[in-house]
Amino acid sequence: MSEQEIGNGSADFVVVANRLPVDLERGPDGSQRWTASPGGLVSALEPFLRSRKGAWVGWPGVPGVEVDPFSDEGMVLYPVTLTADDVRDYYEGFSNATLWPLYHDVVERPVFDRGWWESYVKVNRRFAEAAADVAAGGATVWVQDYQLQLVPSMLRELRPDLRIGFFLHIPFPPVELFMQLPWRAEIVRGLIGADLVGFHRPGGAQNFLWLARTLVGLEPSRGAVGVRSRPGMMQVGNRTVRVGAFPISIDSAGLDGLARTKQVSERAAQIRHDLGNPKTVLLGVDRLDYTKGIDLRLQALHELLQEGRVKPEDVTFVQLATPSRERVEHYQRMRSDIEQMVGRINGEFSRVGHPVVHYLHQSVSRTELASFYSAADVMVVTPLRDGMNLVCKEYVACRHDLGGALVLSEFAGAAAELTSAFLVNPHDLDGVKNALEAAITLDPAEGRRRMRALRRQVLTHDVDRWARSFLEALGTETTS
Repeated sequence: MSEQEIGNGSADFVVVANRLPVDLERGPDGSQRWTASPGGLVSALEPFLRSRKGAWVGWPGVPGVEVDPFSDEGMVLYPVTLTADDVRDYYEGFSNATLWPLYHDVVERPVFDRGWWESYVKVNRRFAEAAADVAAGGATVWVQDYQLQLVPSMLRELRPDLRIGFFLHIPFPPVELFMQLPWRAEIVRGLIGADLVGFHRPGGAQNFLWLARTLVGLEPSRGAVGVRSRPGMMQVGNRTVRVGAFPISIDSAGLDGLARTKQVSERAAQIRHDLGNPKTVLLGVDRLDYTKGIDLRLQALHELLQEGRVKPEDVTFVQLATPSRERVEHYQRMRSDIEQMVGRINGEFSRVGHPVVHYLHQSVSRTELASFYSAADVMVVTPLRDGMNLVCKEYVACRHDLGGALVLSEFAGAAAELTSAFLVNPHDLDGVKNALEAAITLDPAEGRRRMRALRRQVLTHDVDRWARSFLEALGTETTS
């Protein structure tokens, strides 16, 4: 794409997300460089968008920096500038201290701050204006996630010619919880600017339809919403708005191929060797967040060791905790609590040179992650609430050897698809302990049967199928 085309409203397919798929990093000497951005949203959408020569509107990750649009491997990136105040009030404030806890079953109490809401409105308008500038006539615009729920209606006002989709990557809460939000009607009105509003699970779609009737006075269709089928519908003026369930997935073939490489298999063997070749390696991979249930799985392991149901010399637990929202106080407190728990388990049960728990508070590369997945006998995924959870799908995609077992919270959206996992209620500590023990002592033949069923689901329903099903329901020609 030429420089002239960039910024001329030339993109027929536009993704609008809080972050660009690359991050701008500043060096100590003032230099700047772009690095791949972490996160499930990027890994889910990037390959799909690159293949369509589309545009991505998002924040580059550094406050107060103005960056011109630029091309990156066939994709045009349009940076949106956020000030330090925007990051504090719109992002850390309303998005992550109001909406995030509210949408995750109020695991932490949400804060309702009017100044944060005003910032959220202002920043959403900025994203909508950027998308309006980027999109060609009649283009398809796909708005992503909870930070940008007002963009669909704002964009609709600016560009009524566009086909607009919205997808929520986190859970949508029960109506009783959503009704606590002082700006509940404004959020619903923001979302119905889209032609299609997508959620992971039918329950989220049904909740939204009820709210549209109750708060905005619309008359949605009455039938039950199906997965990737039978969307709910309602008339908004002369438009039909569809509301559906589209469970997101991963680039499963890509991960499967990566896990089969010599580099990954050798690194997996090295990891097990470095851990002392224990009988069982358990693995947790999470962003450090209070919704992920990291403390609960550590507590379950602690009690199994105390009760003698698991021998400390037989098991090693590796917890990879990706840094998250480091400046927010309760995240700092949670990190301290988890590290204290790790220290307690190791203090009681480790031998010199052989800790029971290895805790890494750092990001790792995709290849290193595939190596850990390949090395782990038991994957432990115990969120208190999760829209989907892609980690469990990544683990399954890496297990071409049909080894390994998955312990999965029933409150992750993925639990509805990965029914051959050991499903647990993370609040039921005895249930988590029983599931861990069952996974550790699993008969290999039964383990292969379970993993084969899990892989069939994950490899069939990949990220490309997710995106295609959403865009087909949106009625766009982009899927051709």
